[in-house]
Amino acid sequence: MDIRSYKNKNRLLFLFLASFLLMLEGCSSGYAPVSDRSVTQNNKVEVVRSSQREKAPSSYRVKSGDTLYSIAWRYGLDYRQLARANNIGRNFRINAGQKLRLQTSSNKKPTGSVAVSKVKKQSIKTDKDGVATNSKATSAKNANSQVYRKPVNKQPSVKKYSTVKNPKKVTWRWPTNGRVISGYSSKGNVNKGINLAGKRGEAVYAAASGKVVYAGSGLLGYGNLIIINHNQEYLSAYAHNSLILVKENENVNVGAKVAEIGNSGATRMMLHFEIRKDGKPVNPLQYLPKR
Repeated sequence: MDIRSYKNKNRLLFLFLASFLLMLEGCSSGYAPVSDRSVTQNNKVEVVRSSQREKAPSSYRVKSGDTLYSIAWRYGLDYRQLARANNIGRNFRINAGQKLRLQTSSNKKPTGSVAVSKVKKQSIKTDKDGVATNSKATSAKNANSQVYRKPVNKQPSVKKYSTVKNPKKVTWRWPTNGRVISGYSSKGNVNKGINLAGKRGEAVYAAASGKVVYAGSGLLGYGNLIIINHNQEYLSAYAHNSLILVKENENVNVGAKVAEIGNSGATRMMLHFEIRKDGKPVNPLQYLPKR
């Protein structure tokens, strides 16, 4: 065997081992080792990790299948603030093609500013009684007394939404019987919820009573997803289902079977479960009862 053939064999062996290790890493996490999408677009399959954080653009064009809740969920926003910013009624209904402003009052800097005219410092001559005799000093004094304030840009009036001061207490239960295979993490390898092991077809239960505000597969990275609104303050999500058993606007009781475990948008059978408070992810283990 000559040296060139030996080097080529070693190169092929190295490439094979590297590809094999990448495949194992993807399988162990439960997500396909590709980038940030989970639907087929133009014959290109892209897979999104549900833990991926998407930065909110300044505006968003509503697509078929979107709800206000799913859009707010995708970008980590409070759906109530999103509704206020876009003059959306209390039914939170939006239409395909509608353009939404995503820069709500809580995630943008104030636009108003105050400008004060600057006056150069000048030497001021005074008489024995301490009275200014320099005419320039007098004009500077007058300039100081006249301060120009730029008016603050007025925002368009929007409907007021009365948030619940004392929201009804939420009683939580585990959404499935499987063990936790991946915990919540807000740093490093971010995971906005927990992953629970399971077999295809096993039951997924509502973790608390509430109203189904999203049921579909349009939210990238979550596969077949259900979002339930519990008391305006708390929402929960159930991702990667093989079958969805509820419809949007349906009221469900805690413990009701809402879906079946699957691997839509993932490489293994599991349930990805999230709880959000005022639109922000929180650790579900701080709310679920201890096992």
